[in-house]
Amino acid sequence: MDIILNSGSTLVIIAAVVGLFMAWGIGANDVANAMGTSVGSKALTIKQAIIIAMVFEFAGAYLAGGEVTSTIRKGIIDASFFVDSPELLVFGMISALFAAATWLLIASALGWPVSTTHSIVGAIVGFAAMGVSVDAVTWSKVAGIVGSWVITPLISGVIAFIIFNSAQKLIFDTDKPLEQAKRWVPLYMFLAGFVLALVTIKKGLKHLDLHIGNIDGFIYAAITAVIVALIGKVFIHRLKFDETAELKTHYANVEKVFAILMIVTACCMAFAHGSNDVANAIGPLAAVVSIVDNGGQIAAKSAIAWWILPLGGFGIVAGLAIFGHKVIATIGQGITHLTPSRGFAAELAAACTVVIASGAGLPISTTQTLVGAVLGVGMARGIAAINLGVVRNIVVSWVITLPVGAGLSIMFFWMMKGIFA
Repeated sequence: MDIILNSGSTLVIIAAVVGLFMAWGIGANDVANAMGTSVGSKALTIKQAIIIAMVFEFAGAYLAGGEVTSTIRKGIIDASFFVDSPELLVFGMISALFAAATWLLIASALGWPVSTTHSIVGAIVGFAAMGVSVDAVTWSKVAGIVGSWVITPLISGVIAFIIFNSAQKLIFDTDKPLEQAKRWVPLYMFLAGFVLALVTIKKGLKHLDLHIGNIDGFIYAAITAVIVALIGKVFIHRLKFDETAELKTHYANVEKVFAILMIVTACCMAFAHGSNDVANAIGPLAAVVSIVDNGGQIAAKSAIAWWILPLGGFGIVAGLAIFGHKVIATIGQGITHLTPSRGFAAELAAACTVVIASGAGLPISTTQTLVGAVLGVGMARGIAAINLGVVRNIVVSWVITLPVGAGLSIMFFWMMKGIFA
């Protein structure tokens, strides 16, 4: 307790710097996942993707990132173990942020799309289990997260496989693909509008004080979807293409329609991602600030200081702009060859999976969801269309994320204790 009273300001400054580093890591790795399909399919250039992400990720983080956050992310450790020594929780949260951010930096440099959520969870588990007590960890929550390694990529992969195959059969494998696109693409726009509106309501706006119930959410999403589909129908019918052109030109024109769709999905996913995953950086930081401000008392929920959300939003944008290109390349080009229609199938499948997982209360990694969806699109074209070497590296990086995060966190935790004790 004396450490918090005497060194509180120093600890908050350290936590802010490390929190910014963590937000930077989220931008370099996780945001790059969200934009990878758009860049890989050439629907957006890397500069355009960065500008869109800057606007929508920052807007999501700042506007809907939450006024109040759980003191302990995902409820994976028991706060009662820290009541008598709150400085250990402060040391632990700073160590966890530093450990997760370090791992994200390494993974981003190697072009590995890893889960920022799993990075911070592994780091929190590490310091709590080794630095405090094995009983301080809620192991059932950890088991659920490990289970999500298989469940979420599988769900998104199956959905992407179905969406891509449906577009292939309804549009691309017909004699008049352009005519069929004008008929069926508004339906895909309806589906995209519905799912993305639900994602925004469930993930993007859940932190705002709006209290939108499930039924109202579905109604708002359906209204949005109808509007999107009608606007899409008008624009598609306005497009003038040469009907006498060869089939290859028709395919290219259909892909242009899907490219427009991808830009919409990229914006919505960026907003939802910014609002949700900024908590991986600001949650532990807000916990440190709350404990210091309350003189060592640990609250279950803590109000976020005014400067924390902009810090998280700025860090995410900076990470993407400076270091996001490597993970974008892995997602967009490394796993399988993407076109706008394939990228759209992957992104819509990822959004569907986010909605399903949110409704079922499953722990979810947006990274693993999107990678699973890209794999599903690749599988629809046969195993030869997938770069198995890249997939192997990604799976290995997923498996080692928790233990590496935990190991680094334990090391930083002992260093913090040594410095301040």
